[in-house]
Amino acid sequence: MTAATPSPLFPRVSTPAEYAAVPRDADAVLEGLDPEQREVATALHGPVCVLAGAGTGKTRAITHRIAYGVRAGVFQPASVLAVTFTNRAAGEMRGRLRQLGAGGVQARTFHSAALRQLQYFWPKAVGGEVPRLLERKVQLVAEAAARCRVRLDRNELRDVTGEIEWSKVTQTVPEDYPAVAAKSGREAPRDAAEIARIYGMYEQLKRERGVIDFEDVLLLTVGVLQERHDIADQVRRQYQHFVVDEYQDVSPLQQRLLELWLGDRESLCVVGDASQTIYSFTGATPDHLLNFRTRHPGATVVKLVRDYRSTPQVVHLANGVLAQARGRAADHRLELVSQREPGPDPVYTAYADEPAEAEGVARRIRELITPVEQGGGGVPASEVAILYRVNAQSEVYEQALADAQVPYQLRGAERFFERPEVREAGLLLRGAARAGNADPALTDADIPSQVRAVLGTRGWTPEPPAGSGAVRDRWESLAALVRLAEQFCASQLAAGRQVTLADLVAELDERAAAQHAPTVEGVTLASLHAAKGLEWDAVFLVGLTEGMVPITYAKTDPQVEEERRLLYVGVTRARRHLALSWALSRSPGGRANRRPSRFLNGLRPGSAAPAPRTPGGAGGIERGSGGASAPVRKRRGPVHCRVCGRTLTDAGEMKLRRCEDCPSELDEALYERLRDWRAEQAGQLGQPAYCVFTDKTLLAIAEAVPGTEGELSGIPGVGRRKLDKFGADVLALCSGRELTRAEGTDGTSGSGSEEPARNSTEK
Repeated sequence: MTAATPSPLFPRVSTPAEYAAVPRDADAVLEGLDPEQREVATALHGPVCVLAGAGTGKTRAITHRIAYGVRAGVFQPASVLAVTFTNRAAGEMRGRLRQLGAGGVQARTFHSAALRQLQYFWPKAVGGEVPRLLERKVQLVAEAAARCRVRLDRNELRDVTGEIEWSKVTQTVPEDYPAVAAKSGREAPRDAAEIARIYGMYEQLKRERGVIDFEDVLLLTVGVLQERHDIADQVRRQYQHFVVDEYQDVSPLQQRLLELWLGDRESLCVVGDASQTIYSFTGATPDHLLNFRTRHPGATVVKLVRDYRSTPQVVHLANGVLAQARGRAADHRLELVSQREPGPDPVYTAYADEPAEAEGVARRIRELITPVEQGGGGVPASEVAILYRVNAQSEVYEQALADAQVPYQLRGAERFFERPEVREAGLLLRGAARAGNADPALTDADIPSQVRAVLGTRGWTPEPPAGSGAVRDRWESLAALVRLAEQFCASQLAAGRQVTLADLVAELDERAAAQHAPTVEGVTLASLHAAKGLEWDAVFLVGLTEGMVPITYAKTDPQVEEERRLLYVGVTRARRHLALSWALSRSPGGRANRRPSRFLNGLRPGSAAPAPRTPGGAGGIERGSGGASAPVRKRRGPVHCRVCGRTLTDAGEMKLRRCEDCPSELDEALYERLRDWRAEQAGQLGQPAYCVFTDKTLLAIAEAVPGTEGELSGIPGVGRRKLDKFGADVLALCSGRELTRAEGTDGTSGSGSEEPARNSTEK
């Protein structure tokens, strides 16, 4: 329960210029805030709920609220606890508070705050030292699986570990996992009973070895505060005012801890956006945010919708992505209003295949980062990001960027300070700092030159190596350390301070402790999940196809809606330039049967806005507004290609409702099942296959994948009589159900030919 340790990452005010930057009094803290932000900053009493859209300055609003409360004498700095979800966000908050003259406020992650309290109170509550913290649980989960005689591949191991983490943050014990997972609609990566056994063995191994994991930190802290009222009272005397950032991501366990911190008080300010809930697989839920006014009827609610990050063009697209959203979170979505000057329109591009998409994106980035005087866009490489749905998509972009000689960095991969080359470099620099003038290579050289000399022995060169792979990754890490040394020395010299190599080593140690990695001068490659909370001048959203966004295993409406919110998060990362792309096939020469994400319907040129959803659609997929009872009448008049919008005149194209050379949305597996079924029907009827359905009609069915009789009857070539005769079979095949011999081959689908004269000329 001691005060925060000062960090050179966010130095305390020491120079006259820095003193001048600190607001002179409480009223000065409010200067520069917009009306809604000012309302947040001055709402110091009672529960406060801030609904803050992307880019609306929520961190600014809540840090100014804390600083205003401190400077006005309403809050004592040591009595305020601000919690968020990443060390980076907590560090940024501490830095801003110090700049506003509120340096004594605690800003921590939930886990950091809980661990600090657990370490402080453990001797009193339990006795002895706190068990050792297990930083990576995967190895122990693997051992638990082996003890249970269950073999897990690497992906299954990761997924089972995720299930254990979800169980713990939802306070589910091993024996209850199967029932709770089923009730929650989770798709377990293995048999639920197997996962329960592995989970139970994992907990047993932890007890045997006297270790705890990160979820245990929260669970044990909750247990101590629930069982020891004297300790709970002591914590509540220490912390009297609470601020929670990213409140839509709070898990049930974190909410319970927050309630124990609060007690019966209501000095709480929460900030969140239900439209940015993208971590439900970890146990996060927006329910606490959406129910805040129910739990606190007298709460002050402020909505921040002025977007200071993105251009009107980007904001318009972001609003459009959510316009078709459904569900409770969508009911509370915020309509953003850009405060920036207009910029370029978002660019939509379809590529023939994935390598072509990667090469096209790399080429466009090369143009963007080329200096203006050379005819380029002049955007720094570090201000460009490529965002994708899953990490496996990165490889083709790494190669394409390397081929285009564009530097890049992977986000969400191994932590910077845990990379072998960075750890080795730290040891070498520490040794060089101790050696001082004893090392001839370091004599009479400034600090950056000393760093270059030391790291030059381990692979750093003034120019990057060609190509990609491990050698390039190692060079990028060392180059980031060189740039950090240059920036650190420049900032210290500007403040009138002389520094030594030992000072730089201390700075690296502080950064490593806070996981505050230096900026790598390269394009960022990251998953959409890893991009949350970040922003760039230019963003490329790639691989936006059905099956990827939304991901293929998003089956239910809530899962599909979370995928929509994930795309929304990706769009709102862009300040000015935004490009969206997809590939029509996976490999060069492959079948061009992919289609753009449904979330872009009505937004990308040539696409129609989706029809209102009908409840109960399979997998949450929008299939039009046809009812399940009576078939609808076919539309008359001009038929337009549903891909490019061209008016169709060819009979075959009119049946498919697209040009022959436009991208197909064909479900190949369904098409093959329909062909096999048609052959069997034709054999029983003793007639040609086209008398059942023509090839074009089968293609149209396999592309539309109808879910109701109304939708099936809307496909040209499916008349009333064919619907009565074959409709049940076709809809069963479209739903993925295999037909039994008794279910479509014994007369239930009828017999005899249908409209042979009308269809006989169509191939």
